[in-house]
Amino acid sequence: MSHDHSATRRVGQVKEVTSLSNPIVKDIKALSDKKHRDETRSFMAEGLKLVIDALELGFEIRTLVYAKNVKEKPQVVQCATKTVARGGLVLEVSEKVLSSITRRDNPQMVVGIFTQRWKPLRELKPKTGETYVALDRVRDPGNLGTIIRTADAAGASGVILVGEATDPFSMETVRATMGSVFAMPLVKTNVADFLAWKKTAGVEVVATHLAGAVDYRTIDYRKKPVVLLMGNEQSGLPDELARAADALARIPQAGRADSLNLAIATGVMLFEARRHLLTLEARA
Repeated sequence: MSHDHSATRRVGQVKEVTSLSNPIVKDIKALSDKKHRDETRSFMAEGLKLVIDALELGFEIRTLVYAKNVKEKPQVVQCATKTVARGGLVLEVSEKVLSSITRRDNPQMVVGIFTQRWKPLRELKPKTGETYVALDRVRDPGNLGTIIRTADAAGASGVILVGEATDPFSMETVRATMGSVFAMPLVKTNVADFLAWKKTAGVEVVATHLAGAVDYRTIDYRKKPVVLLMGNEQSGLPDELARAADALARIPQAGRADSLNLAIATGVMLFEARRHLLTLEARA
């Protein structure tokens, strides 16, 4: 709406949208579909905090969407200014449009559409003191999001998705990462490439496994960079991957439950593998 001078003056270029049938809105809504995310290499992040994190970490923003009633908030104005400066589009929309975009009744007031960022496996050059998580065919978006968030919290250096994995850029996963999806390098690969990389990367691959495994607390996590290899939620690790591991680990359990949720197990392994590197003073 270029004739709306107050909007133009405020952030450079703002488009007001109130119609659910607007083609831009339809395009954004289509991002709930993986095929559309893959084709456009983009994804949606909801909430002002996530949008600010993404902008600070240099993610390319394509579209910023905010509700009319928060347009005066200094942080929203700042995000809009940055979006325009980086060549993105700014949409000021009704709450009805926001609800439709986020598929939620009480939506976040700010949404950003960003370009996906993947790191090629060959560019991972692990150094001593670094820890990576490799997930074999992870299927659950909540698990993956929680693992990305936990890996970030533990100071890991990347998450490697092996095989047919759930999409880290789905709305559900992004939501579960609480913004860590922007901070954690993500790699996707297949079994053959992962095994080839392992041969030359100088890493210690520690896999969680039920058979032939030792107590996870007895493994030496200090001598090399560590890759924690975690199996699929239903079927665990295939033999091909288990055989390639340098150590097989198991978390001792008591009680009636016979297994741990994948994200919890990964969290337990991460904090043990990084125990010697983590202190409370480190964040001061």
